[in-house]
Amino acid sequence: MFVATLIAAGKLTDEVVREAIDRLDATGHDVGAPHWLDEGDAADIVFHGSLVSARKELALMDHGSLDTIVQPQGDRTKKLIIADMDSTMITVECIDELADYAGLKPEIAAITERAMRGELDFRAALIERVGLLAGMPGATLVECRMERVKLTRGARTLVQTMKAHGAHSVLVSGGFMPFAGPVGEAIGFDKVLANELEIRDGKLTGKVIEPIVDSAAKLETLKAEAAKYGLPLAATLAVGDGANDIPMITSAGLGVGYYPHPAAGEAAAAVVRHHDLTALLWAQGYPRRSWVLG
Repeated sequence: MFVATLIAAGKLTDEVVREAIDRLDATGHDVGAPHWLDEGDAADIVFHGSLVSARKELALMDHGSLDTIVQPQGDRTKKLIIADMDSTMITVECIDELADYAGLKPEIAAITERAMRGELDFRAALIERVGLLAGMPGATLVECRMERVKLTRGARTLVQTMKAHGAHSVLVSGGFMPFAGPVGEAIGFDKVLANELEIRDGKLTGKVIEPIVDSAAKLETLKAEAAKYGLPLAATLAVGDGANDIPMITSAGLGVGYYPHPAAGEAAAAVVRHHDLTALLWAQGYPRRSWVLG
């Protein structure tokens, strides 16, 4: 049995829900009655049939504010969330913002974009970009974080609600600990992993301290944390936006591309393109009354 969650905060109508039911019915699915999670915001449709077919069919619905997440019904409430940081839990790419302080943002942002699209090896691209920041005062990291880093809407509510219902949470970032540490604390993550920058005499040397947190490290974190708590991967949720998130996204019970670059969007089982991170609470069956507002 599967569940399709339709999300269009403030804009979800009975007509849109009926269209989804009709589409599923017309493609051979055995569809039950819809259930409102929050009227006008999000609704569930439970059905028997093909997960792949249902995802493909509902993706054809052309409503500008609609996100649709289709998954097995039985294990939709996840007990572990593994999340990317840059452009997922926060609104910016930290290395691009750092580059702006050095007058190198266009050059470094172009490399970041290519790496997130999967056109460049993440590790090599990270080493190249950090190398361009050699000589930057270490104090600039704090200045940049204070001035540029903003939490994504819904980030605290997502993590705090899941934790309140017994889930564990890990922020795993290919970015840097001077950003990820405070961000993880502000959101309420149980654990934070990110890269460390080498600093000598108060300045960046242009080197990243090994081991580097890359796509393989993110996947290993997902597996290790699930094993630590005795959880099957089906009980995990992973969310990110770039190519380096693909291994963990495709291995999690529910892998979500959040406003993703094309490669991550194509790989993810679910994509959020219109709403904030609270969409992932509706996807897990949590009505607004059970949220822990952040």
